Amino acid sequence: MKAVVMAGGFGTRLRPLTEKLPKPMAYVANRPMMEHVVRLLAREGIKDLEVLLYFFPEKIMDYFGDGSQWGMRINYIGAEADYGTAGAVKMAEDRLDGTFLVISADIITDFDLSKAFEFHRENGAAATMVLTRVTNPLQYGIVLTEPDGRIARFLEKPSWGEVFSDTINTGIYILEPEVLSLIPTKKNFDFSKNLFPAMLSRGDRLLGYIAEGYWKDVGNLSEYLNVHLDILAGKAAIEFDGKSVGTGNVWIGGNTHIDYTAELKNVVMGKNCTVAAGVVAENSVIGDGCVVEDGAVIQSSVVWPRTVIHKGARLLENIVGSDCEIRGGAFLAERAVISDHCRIGTGAVVKANVKVWPHKVVEDGAVLSSSLIWGEKWARSLFGAFGIYGLANLEISPEFAAKLGAAYAATFGRKVVLSTSRDSHKASRMINRAIMTGMLSVGVDVHDYGVTPLPVVRFLARSHRDERGGVHTRKSPFNPKFIDLKFFDDTGLDLSMGNEKNIESLFFREDFVRAEIEETGQISFPVGGFDTYVDGFLKSLDAKAIRDRGFNVVIDYSYGSSALIFPRILGQLGVETVALSAMLNPDKITRSQEEFDKGLHHLSAIARSLSADFGVMIDTGGEKIFLIDEKGDILSDWVVLQIVTLLACRQNRKGLVGVPVTASRNIEKIAGKYGMDVVRTRTLPRSQMETAAREGVVFVGDGNGGCAFPRFQPAFDGMFGIVKLMELLAGEDRTLSDVLREVPPTAFVQKKIPCAWENKGALMRLLATHAKGKPSQFIDGVKIFHGEDWVLIYPSQDEAYFHLCVEAEERRTAEDLANHYAELFNSWSTKL
Repeated sequence: MKAVVMAGGFGTRLRPLTEKLPKPMAYVANRPMMEHVVRLLAREGIKDLEVLLYFFPEKIMDYFGDGSQWGMRINYIGAEADYGTAGAVKMAEDRLDGTFLVISADIITDFDLSKAFEFHRENGAAATMVLTRVTNPLQYGIVLTEPDGRIARFLEKPSWGEVFSDTINTGIYILEPEVLSLIPTKKNFDFSKNLFPAMLSRGDRLLGYIAEGYWKDVGNLSEYLNVHLDILAGKAAIEFDGKSVGTGNVWIGGNTHIDYTAELKNVVMGKNCTVAAGVVAENSVIGDGCVVEDGAVIQSSVVWPRTVIHKGARLLENIVGSDCEIRGGAFLAERAVISDHCRIGTGAVVKANVKVWPHKVVEDGAVLSSSLIWGEKWARSLFGAFGIYGLANLEISPEFAAKLGAAYAATFGRKVVLSTSRDSHKASRMINRAIMTGMLSVGVDVHDYGVTPLPVVRFLARSHRDERGGVHTRKSPFNPKFIDLKFFDDTGLDLSMGNEKNIESLFFREDFVRAEIEETGQISFPVGGFDTYVDGFLKSLDAKAIRDRGFNVVIDYSYGSSALIFPRILGQLGVETVALSAMLNPDKITRSQEEFDKGLHHLSAIARSLSADFGVMIDTGGEKIFLIDEKGDILSDWVVLQIVTLLACRQNRKGLVGVPVTASRNIEKIAGKYGMDVVRTRTLPRSQMETAAREGVVFVGDGNGGCAFPRFQPAFDGMFGIVKLMELLAGEDRTLSDVLREVPPTAFVQKKIPCAWENKGALMRLLATHAKGKPSQFIDGVKIFHGEDWVLIYPSQDEAYFHLCVEAEERRTAEDLANHYAELFNSWSTKL
């Protein structure tokens, strides 16, 4: 007798284990599940197999080859389309000239099929369905048979009201070749839905044989784990490789070493494994080549080959794919699934029922509470240096955003008001609405400002006493696939680290309380927000000086929402403007570096040709500005910070200015000349904004186009920065190039030094040791002075590299210093 093995399944419900693997190749008890079927058929004396392939066929062909290893002759048949169960078998018709068996490659059974063959022959059946009895028949096709075995009735996947039997179709059939004539060629045709009903209506001999023994359709991840627990409990007569040792039902593969202090019970372990001291493993299957380190605990789990489980890690009812690394102290909660080539960091927690797709990283100490499908990693924290950012609709999905909105709102309690706003992109609108939904669900009211520049909503947070904070959603200006979420408090400043941690704690624990139906929050859409902003804006300036000067400027709005409000302000100040990119265009919000540079040069050419007082590009979010002087020269951010500092110091002549540690040494010279002091800040926006909010501070710049004038608001505001620059220039009746000539020239060099995440701490320690005995500063990273020249090295908050900044009198000196420290740093890295 021949057998047709149906091995074309996608294994959709077993994903992520079967993301790049055909379902029949998924391991069961350390063998591909199809191998269990092949071994069963070999025991029944079946030597010829027709294997039907569809999804990743080469992986099955490479493993089973010609079948000789199992005493078989295997022929493979590939399908160009999905023709259904019967339609697929029809493709083997030319090779089937006698009674044959049809069986799925993704079941686990120990049926004695010889009895089914005997039943088929003795009763002269055209087709015999092999049946079994189960306690819950809802997910299967149920069958009712007559006493003589004839099929009286069957129904696919009934509801409880339709259940008329606990006998189900196992998907194993014994067929005579003439049955194939009833199946159309290259048409979608199914055994249960099409062929068997046709045979019943024709009065053909369609019989059912109720088999005894174990049978399980490995249909989903839950059943996949359950079938292993059944095998370990002795419910299925399945062969194991290796030998049985001890008294605890433990099977050990060849060349596997187990420490005598390890406690194993009901465990199947593959070959070439190492199990260290103090390991506890129970009701588990561990694949070939695995390493289990000291004190690890594995309970009711399946671990695929070549996975390393480090010290103290705990697995509880999990499935872990091949070539994974579960680092020390990590915890996988009930029914969590980790697929191939993943790394779960030290002390990380993967919560119950979470699925991690292949090649993902869960960082050290992270808590993963939702499935990680897209992106490369899940960080231990939500917030980075600049808020929360991630792949739009993948990492930052509506589900994620709703949960985040609820966690943020829950830090305040009920019946407070939070604001939401966004840019013009459709993905931002989707995420913004999801955030609002989460906020409302915990009983918080929402002011939604829609498409509004970020500086405007920051100002309104300070002006509206009932608003406790807000979230601004935007498409990233740097990466077209990413969404940025900016959170701020009732002062308009970025959240403190403590507040960020509170949100993360609630998000990961998911213990915020949803509101009762009548306590759900309400949404409102405030009017007059722009009027409030404009009124405060104009009151914070010498409007008369600006009008009297009569500025003529060219402004590139970068297709952002500043174009909705800034022209109105400029009109009231009598500023003549030529506006570029002044319409909302969601498709052009993100600019590559090349596009940004091209835009600046285009702005420069127009400003020069129109003899403008200056040209300025304002970023999409309305926070940063990039300047062109009246000659059409593009001014670097490094230089702009010095120019604005000089003008602000000369106007105020007392107080403080704030700049980051990366700013030029000229800042102290400029401030000191006019009787002012300098506050050096960290490079993080929150640090700079907090400095701007301090008593006596008149100006803060970040050296990247951000300017904050606390008299108006202590946050970066590109629109106010432009007009304040006009006021400062008008007060001196000078041009930008005039002021530039007062700035002493220096050379500035920047580099990025790659390093592994895990080496950052050690490198900072080596750097601090190196700085001992040298003039140095430790505000953000390590700054080492060489006379007036200096070198600053500080770690990136979100990426695997260090920033290297150097300022010197001459460019060659700056480059030599940069190269020296880069080489020094790289030499340290290679030794770690």
